[in-house]
Amino acid sequence: MQRLAPAFVVLSWVVMGFAFAFLVPLAWDWWSDGGRHLRVWAGCFGLTLATGCWLWWRTRHHQRELSVRDGFLLVNLVWLVLPAYAALPLLLLVPGIGFTNAYFEAMSGLTATGATVLSGLDDLAPSINIWRCFLQLIGGLGIMLLAIAVLPFLGLGGAQLFKAEMPGPMKETRLTPRIAETARGLWGVYFVLSLACMLAYRWGGMSWADAFMHMCTTVGLGGLSSHDQSFGYWASPQLEWTAVLFLALSGISFMRYLMLWQRRSLTPLTRDAEVRAYFAVLLASIALVTLMLLAERVYGDLLTAVRQAAFQVLSVATGTGFSTTDYGLWPTFVPVLLLLLGCFVACAGSTGGGIKMVRMVVLIKLARRELLRIIHPRVVHPVTLNGAILPANVVAAVMAFMLIYGGVMVGLTLVLLASGLDVVTAFSAIIACLNNIGPGLGLVGPASNYGALTGFQIWVCSLAMLLGRLELLSVLVLLTPQFWRR
Repeated sequence: MQRLAPAFVVLSWVVMGFAFAFLVPLAWDWWSDGGRHLRVWAGCFGLTLATGCWLWWRTRHHQRELSVRDGFLLVNLVWLVLPAYAALPLLLLVPGIGFTNAYFEAMSGLTATGATVLSGLDDLAPSINIWRCFLQLIGGLGIMLLAIAVLPFLGLGGAQLFKAEMPGPMKETRLTPRIAETARGLWGVYFVLSLACMLAYRWGGMSWADAFMHMCTTVGLGGLSSHDQSFGYWASPQLEWTAVLFLALSGISFMRYLMLWQRRSLTPLTRDAEVRAYFAVLLASIALVTLMLLAERVYGDLLTAVRQAAFQVLSVATGTGFSTTDYGLWPTFVPVLLLLLGCFVACAGSTGGGIKMVRMVVLIKLARRELLRIIHPRVVHPVTLNGAILPANVVAAVMAFMLIYGGVMVGLTLVLLASGLDVVTAFSAIIACLNNIGPGLGLVGPASNYGALTGFQIWVCSLAMLLGRLELLSVLVLLTPQFWRR
């Protein structure tokens, strides 16, 4: 236990920091709802802070530099423990929800998945909707990045955490000499984009509360909403185009924005292979879906078809999950295409989930090289990215990730099928949760939610969300015997 104690020291600080998140819905409840649920929010704040303090007191003598194992263990502990605390107000304020569904809802929020088991969102206490959406703002860029930013003040290094938490294969990239400065820079970018999004929503006609909540779930690419109809509640083309803009911006690596600011140049965006592929796939998909909607006479005019296509493509492809209509009723090709896009379109270093576009770029280049080798066996044709040759270990890591990704997707789908779900619901639910998209098809489609699933099926989907958010390997490495050996 002493060997694991350093991870629990940092976990105690993360839990204590997370306690202050409860002050946001507490303040909103006091200001807009007359303090109707003030005791619940104050109690959740006090309990979380107290347990964090108790854990720190028990482990304070074991503080030391984190090892690589400590980093992986800590990341997993944080993403398992924080949803339990986040579920407390849901248990106390949402009638009949139960711990399983409350934990699922909290996990969905913190992993920025956007899947929900709740209906009647318009009738929930405003502070509950604020809390659900605020969780996605916290989880969007990664809880552990905040911990990395404050670790230097605790006398602990953050390099191991950055390696375990940052999405994508290029985890060694640093933009500043100290990793904590990079983390703070990313949070600065996150804050500026969030503020701009909230003001744009407010200008487009949302109330301040809705603008704040949907900013949280747009920039966090989460997709939870305060209305059962999601963006369809407003039926506003202006708000939908605003969402399209900020979804597109949020799907790009925040690292690129930081580099853009530091260099005062657009080069980090315009010359990046991943960003170019990202926009190429999005534009091609919007054009294809628009043609399908017009050909099948789903919409009669071009402008409406383009707007609907652009919104649904950006929403699902970036892993957000907003909807303006039940696209599950569109020609079958379209919803299947949307789910496929949600598996890989978001850029590494963004708040999106899935395989990440950079991995797909590497895989396509690797496939092209192997095809070339069939014709010219002796040709030297290394895999490159942005003009640089990728090391063999990076290419191997991408291949290993894809193998494990496919195995986990098939395995969890079979588990849901064995539990009694139909194949469409089971497969789409796993795709949606593993890639942090949110809505799937069938019983978990955009017009319904995950409340129709059994408790066991809900836990399987919760596991899929955790695996997807931590990109599989960070979780599965804990299951290897070598991890626990001295």
